Amino acid sequence: MRNIPLSVPNLKSGNERKYVLEAIDAEWVSTGGQYINDFEKALANYLKTDKVVACQSGTAAIHVALMLAGVKMEDEVIVPTLTFIAAVNPVTYVKAHPVFMDVDETLCMDLNKLENFLTNQTEMCDGVCVNKKTGRSIKALVMVHVYGNMTDMAKLMEICNRHNIKVIEDATEALGSYITEGALKGKHAGTIGHFAALSFNGNKIITTGGGGAVVARKIEDLEKATYLTTQAKNDALYYLHDEVGYNYRMTNLQAALGLAQLEQLDEFISLKYNNFTYYKNKIDAIDGLEILPFSKTIKPNYWFYTLLVKENFSINRDELQKRLSEKGIQTRPVWGLIHKQKPYLQCETYEINKALEYYDQILNIPCSSNLTKDDIDYIVESIKEIAEL
Repeated sequence: MRNIPLSVPNLKSGNERKYVLEAIDAEWVSTGGQYINDFEKALANYLKTDKVVACQSGTAAIHVALMLAGVKMEDEVIVPTLTFIAAVNPVTYVKAHPVFMDVDETLCMDLNKLENFLTNQTEMCDGVCVNKKTGRSIKALVMVHVYGNMTDMAKLMEICNRHNIKVIEDATEALGSYITEGALKGKHAGTIGHFAALSFNGNKIITTGGGGAVVARKIEDLEKATYLTTQAKNDALYYLHDEVGYNYRMTNLQAALGLAQLEQLDEFISLKYNNFTYYKNKIDAIDGLEILPFSKTIKPNYWFYTLLVKENFSINRDELQKRLSEKGIQTRPVWGLIHKQKPYLQCETYEINKALEYYDQILNIPCSSNLTKDDIDYIVESIKEIAEL
């Protein structure tokens, strides 16, 4: 029986081994070394931005971004409910409160509902957006670019600027995605909001094993990010600290791996596009199934492939997942909706219904950049066999 994983790294065709061994030979393996600097510079160049700050994880990057955005205890942060919980947990790290929003057909936050919420449920007080129901200040919004898709960032920025809300782009799944139309044409995911978080976890389109990066518009914010992620050292020799800092720095070994991966990112995206197209042509022909498309206004990185299991398919999503697993094919349902998770049951929500539909219907199917057409043929034929049982 085959074993086809959901999403694994592609590590065999580039300079990964060479760079990592060079870091080992130089004996710079921890949170210092030239590869960290090289990786940050290469990543900033790829994104067409001035600077990025590598860190320990995407979660750490969101945490730092919230602090840079000025989110404090008892503030509120608008978040989507359909996302990985790591996009929301950092809101609680800074002792703020999440407010949950629905999603639209892009799987990203529904901007129409967001605008309705801000128009009808908030008011501006001395330049601060205040939730009329709770009396709390809404300081920031976390926009998750789900599965490599992107929301309408021009519309989002207009809405949030009007309400003086800082935008944090969770681009942890969208490295390489960029806008192809309009005033923001050519802008990459993670470079449009006030702040952004990237991730290089093992299942992402490129990996450092574990790691992330902070992106920001202002150099002073990035300098503050470096300060916070390196234990807030005011004097590195005598170890003097004026603030509470964090052990969030990326290691040189991770950066060496990441630099080699980044050199191949465009090739990985091309492979993922070809596989996405091959999948979609085959699966959309099966009654009751659809591979969800990406937004037409972007060039996505095609990170994850989203299978929509409709009501007229012969079996439900969970049964399909189970039977594919029996054939050695790893799939994954969409995340449990965050507003229904135990830590967040008491949090405010606003008109959530589309996310509830997607929760029952989405199944992520194998999407690694080293997936072969033979693998895809096996997966599709397996789905057809299961549908006919």
